[in-house]
Amino acid sequence: MISFFVCLAILIGGYFIYGGYVESCFRPPIDDRKTPAYRLEDGVDYVPMENWRVFLIQLLNIAGLGPIFGALAGAMWGPAVFLWITFGTVFAGGVHDFISGVLSERNDGASISELCGKYLGTTMRHIMRGFSVVLLVLVGVAFTTGPAGLLTKITPLSYNFWLVILLIYYFCATFLPVDKLIGKLYPFFGFCLIFMAVGVGTMLFVEGYHVPEITLTNMHPKGTPIWPIMFITVACGAISGFHSTQSPIMARCIKSERDCHKIFYGAMVCEGIIALIWAAAGVSFYGNTAGLGEAFVKYHGAGGVVYDICSGLMGYLGTVIAMIGVIACPVSSADTAFRSARYTIVDWFKIDQHTLASRLKLALPIIAVGGILTQVDVTILWRYFSWTNQTLAMLVLWSGAMYLYANKGNAWIAIIPATFMSAVSCTYILVAKEGLQLSTSIAYPVGIVFAIVAFCLFWKRAKKVDRGELNIADKPVQG
Repeated sequence: MISFFVCLAILIGGYFIYGGYVESCFRPPIDDRKTPAYRLEDGVDYVPMENWRVFLIQLLNIAGLGPIFGALAGAMWGPAVFLWITFGTVFAGGVHDFISGVLSERNDGASISELCGKYLGTTMRHIMRGFSVVLLVLVGVAFTTGPAGLLTKITPLSYNFWLVILLIYYFCATFLPVDKLIGKLYPFFGFCLIFMAVGVGTMLFVEGYHVPEITLTNMHPKGTPIWPIMFITVACGAISGFHSTQSPIMARCIKSERDCHKIFYGAMVCEGIIALIWAAAGVSFYGNTAGLGEAFVKYHGAGGVVYDICSGLMGYLGTVIAMIGVIACPVSSADTAFRSARYTIVDWFKIDQHTLASRLKLALPIIAVGGILTQVDVTILWRYFSWTNQTLAMLVLWSGAMYLYANKGNAWIAIIPATFMSAVSCTYILVAKEGLQLSTSIAYPVGIVFAIVAFCLFWKRAKKVDRGELNIADKPVQG
């Protein structure tokens, strides 16, 4: 268990030390200049909220079931997953989330598609606009059908009944002021997410479960290679592009830019800690990775495994909390996914959202499309989510690197993880079952070449900044 506690210490220390350094690279204002929450306050999307509330909402926005399901699936490779969760969170995920939050805050709460377009070019803006809307709606659909199925199993009500109820809730969460529904419910669900993780971690220790020490040995029951599959599978527990679609929601609500470190980098570190705990549970609760693999089959996926672990470690209370988490967490990801889709369309077409009617004109068709897609088998499309998710993270990191370069900050804090994620994303789609299924002898070198090409393209655009052909540096913001 020594490895577990060392990784936990690195995560906590990383928040203060490396997270503080990342913040300094963006030169946070020493004054209290007005954030978009005050300058553009509209009582709907731009609403100043208390720090603790913003933090819990951000945590639940980015987490959902990601740090639980992804960490358990990553535990199939054994305790080697601890390394990716720990160092991925500190040097990649935390940087990614901080970049998306700060850049949105400094650009009037802009959605991620507009930010990528500003720093990576007009072509990327057009690609990201359509890509983001499709991705967000698919997330909403997937996190509608899943909870509806679970609610059907534990209640006498039909699947279609729960679909309708969830879609009505999503509709309300999409157009109502952010502090009326999301602001009220999310802190409670965020607390449940943290409590469930702390409870599991504590009981693993109290009950004397053996958490194995880190080894680079591949312990996957099926022999699935660690590179790059594990790096994609863990997703939200280390780095996730989906987070960048959620950051603008809270970037429009923070009271001071100096709180970005706590809210964006801090929420990612908290998610990393949750993922570390669940990964530890995965490698220890069933004795070994083979036992974990059998549990996945026996309980028909991660949801059943979570239920089994919580009930086994915490009894009736654990069962209740597990059900709250397994149902409420994906619901909380779906509603903000649909809301973020509205933000993206609003920024795309410059649509005024001050009136109820203007918001309804967007919320209705977005939820209607989502409702239609719940009746269609989108399994094939969803298989590509993991890849598109990490590809989005790669693009956000490159955007942050370009921003830092243009503003004379240390761009390497983003360049290094961006290059790494470029290799991960390319290699994965080449070897994955849903990809080209090429041999590793081909995919590995091609992935490296792609990362080098991405690195070179970045420097080509950076030189345009040096020559004054691109003016993307910050302009002074009036207080």
